[in-house]
Amino acid sequence: MKTRRSIHRTLRMLGAVVVLWTAAGCTGDFAEINRNPNEVTEAEIQRENYKTGANIKGLISLVIPVEEHIYQFNELLVGGSYAGYVEGTPDGWLNKFSTFNPTADWLKWPFVNVLSETYPYYRGIVNGTDNAVMLALADLLRVAIMHRVTDTYGPIPYSKVIEDRKESLAVAYDSQQEVYTKMFEELDAAIETLQTNIQLSTEAFGKFDNVYGGDISKWLRYARSLKLRMAMRLSYVEPELAREKAAEAIAGGVITTNADNALLTQAENRAALCWTDWNDHRIGADILSLMNGYNDPRRETMFTQVPVKQGEQTVMGYAGIRIGAYPASADQAKAGYSNLIIDSKSPYLWFNAAEATFLRAEYELRWGSESEAARLYAEGVALSFEEHGVDGAEAYLAQATAVPENYVDNVGSDHIAARSKITLPWATGSQHAEENLERIITQKYIAIFPLGTEAWAEYRRTGYPRLFPTVNNQSGGTVSSEHGARRLNYPTEEYTENPAHVAAAVEMLAGPDTPGTRIWWDVKPYND
Repeated sequence: MKTRRSIHRTLRMLGAVVVLWTAAGCTGDFAEINRNPNEVTEAEIQRENYKTGANIKGLISLVIPVEEHIYQFNELLVGGSYAGYVEGTPDGWLNKFSTFNPTADWLKWPFVNVLSETYPYYRGIVNGTDNAVMLALADLLRVAIMHRVTDTYGPIPYSKVIEDRKESLAVAYDSQQEVYTKMFEELDAAIETLQTNIQLSTEAFGKFDNVYGGDISKWLRYARSLKLRMAMRLSYVEPELAREKAAEAIAGGVITTNADNALLTQAENRAALCWTDWNDHRIGADILSLMNGYNDPRRETMFTQVPVKQGEQTVMGYAGIRIGAYPASADQAKAGYSNLIIDSKSPYLWFNAAEATFLRAEYELRWGSESEAARLYAEGVALSFEEHGVDGAEAYLAQATAVPENYVDNVGSDHIAARSKITLPWATGSQHAEENLERIITQKYIAIFPLGTEAWAEYRRTGYPRLFPTVNNQSGGTVSSEHGARRLNYPTEEYTENPAHVAAAVEMLAGPDTPGTRIWWDVKPYND
């Protein structure tokens, strides 16, 4: 069924055809009649005013939020913590996401702030231009932003946000299944328009684009890669749809080389403040348990070294902090755990070739050729090594006995055995399919750091990598320490400003509005 917006676009295009037909009758310019109404010329792009370009840039700035406070809450305190990537150093943070008891003012950031920042930009484009490429990019960017929101909460306001003429966010929610259905429709339409305009000069809108510099062919590969990511998210809840959409994305062409990685470059990377100026965060025990156990050479390009105790000796090494820990001393935590290597010139990662390749490996493992899955698994690791500028991917994968490292706290007395003993080399044979899936997801987990929201989603979908339980569970029994948070509960603002609709959204969930309730696609039985 067509939405109000799609009908509006159709009417605009029909009007354009009538005008062209009339003009052709007078001038004989019949060639113009056959021009695809979605095809855009460089001159048309150049006519776009500053406001439309600013709105595109605004949406780009929210895919991975560039504003430091939104970044801190969404990428570090929520996604980073729940993925086992990041924990806080302040000794006064007693109510936080990682212990499942965040305060109300923390809860609003991933929902209220993201929606309220996104839609003024999006509406500004939709209501301010007829340019097909700009509209396609707006739809693509909205999906890129909002698929992370729905994966965090489940049902969200989506279709009704645009249909509402009052430009309010206090609207009815869509179920997560409805959100995904709508997003696939919008992605497919955007991909079609971008394909139509693939020859458009990079000069056309490059000044608005700090990701791909106006290169439509690269935006196409990103759009299909995003479609592939979303398709594989449905591998357990709707496997046939997942297979269909993933196959379409792969056939069209996804990101396959690091030259096409989706990286946003800003004049200043404000996320660096969270790590280097504020010193609020250190690297999680989970990712370093894996990388230390595998003696991973990528560590030296990703994390700082700290003095680490080895028996009676102290050497320089990599040490992580358990998720949900309450540091006894902020200063000791800052000094005793590894930090992220980042500066103000670092780009923001959206999507890399390694992720797309591991997604293709999983596709082959489930529905294609096991030998191709094995090849893509190795290729994904090699692409990640190349991205980080280190050698030795083949030797890394040949380590037959390397397994994740047991955890020993470098600052306190905490210790816990590694949750997995997965090795690196691929195991041939269908009987090894599940352990090979664990290999794929574990290596993807390392390769996509610091995309915590994505890593948390994959952990919930597959159960991999096997993460340590939180140290302190303050959920009052609503969250399992072993399996962690499955979603976020809706913020207080929704209950006060949108009460009827949020109540209906909770009815769409399979349980109460708590972090322990599983969302629509989170259906795989928990791993033993």
